[in-house]
Amino acid sequence: MVDLVITASAVLANTGARTEQGAAGEAITAGQLVYRDATSGQYFKSDSNAPTAAARVVRGMALNGASAGQPLQIARPNSDITMNAVFTAGVTYYLSDTPGGICPLADVGSGEYFTPIGVAKSTTILAFNPTMSGVPG
Repeated sequence: MVDLVITASAVLANTGARTEQGAAGEAITAGQLVYRDATSGQYFKSDSNAPTAAARVVRGMALNGASAGQPLQIARPNSDITMNAVFTAGVTYYLSDTPGGICPLADVGSGEYFTPIGVAKSTTILAFNPTMSGVPG
């Protein structure tokens, strides 16, 4: 799996982006995709081939890094997110089987769930809008 290499310090929510705050349940880096655990309310890295459906959900993208128990701010769906120049304009990107990772469609493998997370508007801006397909590869 070839995930995008994201520079954590370059991850920024654009004006008008929807955000929310909570606590990290594990070490999380800015730019990683996360879900919120229903029991603890903490955020953990999403994973396209996780054994539990909850972990395959993308609630948002981390906007800062945090260790377990520390504050975490995430961008919510329907938000534009700026990153370092890692995108190809017009390409749809997906949740990776590397926890928290983002990859192109060609790298979604057998046994992973197809979870599109957004379409690149340019080489630096992602129109973040994850869709849970529930369809395994």
